[in-house]
Amino acid sequence: MRAPTKKPAPRPGRRGFVKTAAALSAGLLAGKAAEARADETIELRFQSTWPTRDIFHEYALDFANKVNEMSVGRLRIEMLPAGAMVKAFDLIDAVHKGVLDGGHGVAAYWYARNSAFSLFGTSPLAGLDANQMLAWIEYGGGKELYRELQQEIMGYEVEGLLYGPMPTQPLGWFKKPIRSTADLRGLRFRTVGLATELFREMGAHPVTLPAGEIVGGLDRGTIDAAEFNNASSDRRLGFPDVVKVCMLQSYHQNAEFFEVLINKRRYDSLAADLQAIIRYAAQASSAEMSWKAIDRYSRDYFAMQSEDKVQFYRTPREVLEAQLKAWDRVIAAKARENPFFAKVVESQKKWLKRVGKWSLDTHAPAEIALAHWLKPRLPVR
Repeated sequence: MRAPTKKPAPRPGRRGFVKTAAALSAGLLAGKAAEARADETIELRFQSTWPTRDIFHEYALDFANKVNEMSVGRLRIEMLPAGAMVKAFDLIDAVHKGVLDGGHGVAAYWYARNSAFSLFGTSPLAGLDANQMLAWIEYGGGKELYRELQQEIMGYEVEGLLYGPMPTQPLGWFKKPIRSTADLRGLRFRTVGLATELFREMGAHPVTLPAGEIVGGLDRGTIDAAEFNNASSDRRLGFPDVVKVCMLQSYHQNAEFFEVLINKRRYDSLAADLQAIIRYAAQASSAEMSWKAIDRYSRDYFAMQSEDKVQFYRTPREVLEAQLKAWDRVIAAKARENPFFAKVVESQKKWLKRVGKWSLDTHAPAEIALAHWLKPRLPVR
């Protein structure tokens, strides 16, 4: 038998050719459109709660720059200073409403909206440093509680990131040294968050002001004393120009860290890799900020003594112990008023018991070694 002959494939007609060409063209156009979209820069407008002269705004810019560099042009965060679009204490509402895409500040600024906000950065449970408290955020349940407060309890359409460990803050700036708790009574004292309740317990009259208004208040006499955060911020804001006494060491804000807020709808619209870049930029900024702070704060600390003639004093032990007792009363009162506050404090206490005991047992006391190496000792009274 003869093998059947294979018929040649039919040549496409004109109509088929047109369809094929159209399909190829559409595919190429779709590919180019996708490529064009990938090349577009997504612009995000952020505002910090800090004036431009404050090192805190520099930290906010550092975070934005990391996002911009890591995204290789796909994301661009513009970081405006406090007041550029909204007042510092209105930032969370502006981000929630989409007036701003995001912002940089501290959770304690939202204390008046819910007292538990201040626990996410300025916990009254002194004894752990800020990095140990950030570990609670990441691994001790803090992150989940923070999201519950923001999105479920308060209904804010925001995504929040906590980062940037801050060292223990000075008690503050005063016209004369604080020798006992009696010296705090009656003072109109600038502070924020839960610390307002602590100083009220100790007999002061707390006044809440944003960073850019503190020195003006001291100069005009509308406040008698104030605390802010660190040697570099305090120097840049102008504290040494109006007050020459600074009390070091305090439990009012033993540890604190920053907050980055992003409008949730805007954040959810980003590709997964861009969301990851924002998260990891916060972690990278956390490390860099802690190193930069050690360098800059120590430089400004000594410069304020030698150039600005500031007198530094250690806060007396009596005042420190009185602060801890006052914290007991504040925590108990706030826990009665706010069940979620109590829930967060219990989580932090559980973390403190484990991490605090480990830290105390593990770390050699710095005082012994520093007393050996620092001769003469630091010029603190």
